[in-house]
Amino acid sequence: MSCVLGVNAVFHDPAAALVIDGEIVAAAEEERFNRRKHGKDCVPFSTWELPQHAMRWCLKSAGVKPGDLDAVGYSYDPSLCTDEAISMDAKMLGRPGYSAGPMRASFDPWEALRTMYAARAEEFAGDILPGLPSGVFRHVQHHTAHAASAYLAAPFGDCAVLVLDGRGEITSHLAGVVRDGKLDKLAAQVLPQSVGLLYEEVTAHLGFRRSSDEFKVMALASYGDPDRFADAFRPLVRATGNGGFAAGRLDLEALVPARMRDEPFGQEHADLAAAVQRCTEDLMLSLARWLHDTTGQRNLAMAGGVALNCVANGRLAAEGPFDEIWVQPAAGDSGTALGAALWCANELGDRCRPMPSAALGPEWSASEIAEILDEAEVRYSRPDNLAATTADALVSGAVVGWHAGRSEFGPRALGHRSLLVDPRRQENLQRMNQIKGREEFRPVAPMVLLERAAEIFDGKIPSPHMQFVHRVRDEWRDRIPAAIHVDGTARIQTVDRRQEPLMAAVLDEFEKRTGVPVVINTSFNTAGRPMVDSPIDALECFGASPIDLLVLAPFAVARKDLAA
Repeated sequence: MSCVLGVNAVFHDPAAALVIDGEIVAAAEEERFNRRKHGKDCVPFSTWELPQHAMRWCLKSAGVKPGDLDAVGYSYDPSLCTDEAISMDAKMLGRPGYSAGPMRASFDPWEALRTMYAARAEEFAGDILPGLPSGVFRHVQHHTAHAASAYLAAPFGDCAVLVLDGRGEITSHLAGVVRDGKLDKLAAQVLPQSVGLLYEEVTAHLGFRRSSDEFKVMALASYGDPDRFADAFRPLVRATGNGGFAAGRLDLEALVPARMRDEPFGQEHADLAAAVQRCTEDLMLSLARWLHDTTGQRNLAMAGGVALNCVANGRLAAEGPFDEIWVQPAAGDSGTALGAALWCANELGDRCRPMPSAALGPEWSASEIAEILDEAEVRYSRPDNLAATTADALVSGAVVGWHAGRSEFGPRALGHRSLLVDPRRQENLQRMNQIKGREEFRPVAPMVLLERAAEIFDGKIPSPHMQFVHRVRDEWRDRIPAAIHVDGTARIQTVDRRQEPLMAAVLDEFEKRTGVPVVINTSFNTAGRPMVDSPIDALECFGASPIDLLVLAPFAVARKDLAA
């Protein structure tokens, strides 16, 4: 029986997670506290910045003191990296050198700094958590942490595991099999071969922010022709037949001139996006087929930033060999905090339980919310039927800001920190993109009652974490036009009333009024800002945006009352 804190801090999306006696009790991203998108910039000299607010909150939320921790898992192992960085640490700081493996994969001139900071993370953690016992800090390999966040949190036991991202210490991929709770690593692709980094390069080339805006490329790809640049990608991005792959560098400028951020989009940009999207999907299918043939497993657990590509996941579910696929809701680097905690707990002998929900972050009681509203001098009500009040607002054409329960861990708004609108109104797609300051080609996602999902959508069901795209059935396309992307798909969230009774009640009430058990759900934030977390965050976003009704469950604030 142990108490373990997990930490991610090396690249981007710093986060912390707490696992007690094998149970996930808390997990949160630093961006929700410091209000910086992705928590910090993805640069080597930010590696020293640990998620101090998330770390302290995780402990506080469970009544745990630093001295109670049996382990702190840090999702990066600097011993796999360069001797150069270790020598730099000793030379610059006059400290004893840390043991390290042979110099490998040092293709980044700043790699030494990153490795030095990662090696000293225990010292930084001790400053943040005074009283942290000596000897409890453990470096966990980055892709091992990704893998553990998937297979130790998945709703099944033995399974195949696939991790794909930009990079870890010296690899960009892990393929393995889990039997009796133990991970057997079967393949790992050594850098610089990386499909994640290739996707990042295309993201930057198209004028977006790398390690941040890859989902925009995925959305833009639906407008493009993947065959236009297929001949350029196909020879360089391919499976090698042994569990690994090649992902060579392309001369993107020779295909399409780089787009500046303020330039309009052309067909060539959509075609380039479609090409990298298609080659990513094809590679994932090839790797999954090799993994299935090699392991004979029926179930697949996935993590890593590439696993957030819900279009590829949808194709993998439809065309791939596995009966069941589970994708970690926080599949990106934030999830490695959870994975590091689970890995350490498992190593300490705890039986890790499946992830109960993605709602693992902070929450506020009704009395705490009322106090905040009173201090802000905001008029509010406490409806007898909050779900009915919300449904009435949606039917009338309102945009609803929704704040209820614990905040979600990961990049998807799953009905706890969401903006809601009526899917029957085509104009609501553009309206939401305008409110959030998003590109016009971006879709918004529908949430649907679990028991009604198969009637409306064709694809993997249940899909509670928005990790797969689905085809919208023909007979429903005219009924929910705001929910449909240009290619006829939607990234759905199924709502199980046993797990999400309040949101299920909203969908029930909306269906009573409209005959449609679907509501548009997108993240409660505006461009360049993290999702709201606290009631104060929600009030600020409400005050600055054309949102008609703010729900701070169990209370409601109407725009007209705010103006008064």
